Amino acid sequence: MKRVAKILPVGSWAVEKAADVFCADYEGRHRRRMVLPLQSGEKVLLELEHARLLQAGEGLCLEDGRIIKVEALPEELMEVRAQNLLHLVQLAWHLGNRHLPAAIEPERILIRYDHVIADMVKGLGGHIHRVQAAFDPESGAYAAREHGHTHHDHHDHTHEHEHEHSHSHSHGHVEHHHGGHSHSHG
Repeated sequence: MKRVAKILPVGSWAVEKAADVFCADYEGRHRRRMVLPLQSGEKVLLELEHARLLQAGEGLCLEDGRIIKVEALPEELMEVRAQNLLHLVQLAWHLGNRHLPAAIEPERILIRYDHVIADMVKGLGGHIHRVQAAFDPESGAYAAREHGHTHHDHHDHTHEHEHEHSHSHSHGHVEHHHGGHSHSHG
């Protein structure tokens, strides 16, 4: 079985030169190690150091030099719309504060369907529409972890830092100090 040797960023390779296609929904594209079924029926092995989202348009370069195009399957999502741009930014802040994967577009935000979040958005004056669309969310500020910069795990409030500078950020009203810088969580 052929292995994926490297991942080519979106726009860095000629899509028309793709030898095959790997197509999956968000869950199916968020992997560390997996046998990927291709459209041709062939299977290839993906082995990464850390789990990551394979984004639509990336190229999976195989050991033999062939490139496999990554495509995102449509899935049920919530389209969040707002009254104006400022309101959309405010809604984005509330969604981000809940650490939800989100695809941010000029007129809307796409997130995975969750009735509790839908109620919250409606309560904030936003509009929710269920849509079928490919989900390719933002990779997030802490995706740099793969390059040895920063990792924050907000689920248990532990923090790892591989950089030397002071900073703070706020998640609410409880403040924690971590060796020269602080983080607030609520």
